Amino acid sequence: MNILQNRTFWIAAALVSLMALTRFNHFGSSVALPDASYAVFFLAGLFLGRVRGALAILALFLVEAALVDYYAINFAGISGWCVTQAYGFLVFSYSALWFVGRWYAPRHDLSGKGMFGLLAAAVAAGSLAFVIANVSFYLLAGYFGSMGVAEFTASVAQYYGSYVTVAVIYIGCAVIVQMLHAMIGGKHRTGKAA
Repeated sequence: MNILQNRTFWIAAALVSLMALTRFNHFGSSVALPDASYAVFFLAGLFLGRVRGALAILALFLVEAALVDYYAINFAGISGWCVTQAYGFLVFSYSALWFVGRWYAPRHDLSGKGMFGLLAAAVAAGSLAFVIANVSFYLLAGYFGSMGVAEFTASVAQYYGSYVTVAVIYIGCAVIVQMLHAMIGGKHRTGKAA
């Protein structure tokens, strides 16, 4: 099969591009979209998690995230404050997103029930990833020796909603694209059959 006609190739290319274009800015700005990394890992699990070589695809996205961070810190002037001993735990955080997406994949359909289940899975995955990333950062970064758990939790809780909401919005946009593709593909197949 020609690689340009391969659905897996196009999904992977779109997700790689999305992460490369957005990973520089966590919350977005007037000139940059917010970071899509949470959504990218979830969607990669959802759409690519059951293809041959799926773990290699997960590894590709993990390497891409590290390379974008390296570039951003060393060449784009982005602060490296978050790159501490805890940075390696992003592997577990992002893998949680990927595995929840992979787990939900056989249940995913474009029905109302399917969309509600996708929303629940995305929120659960985003929440789990946020907790893993922030607990590891608290324990290993070396910045919070005098800060208690409750104080740290209160300080990072303000970011929870935006991380999960941004991921859900990107996932929703991907599902809209999937719906449009299904509608166009259905019409195209119907036209050919006639």
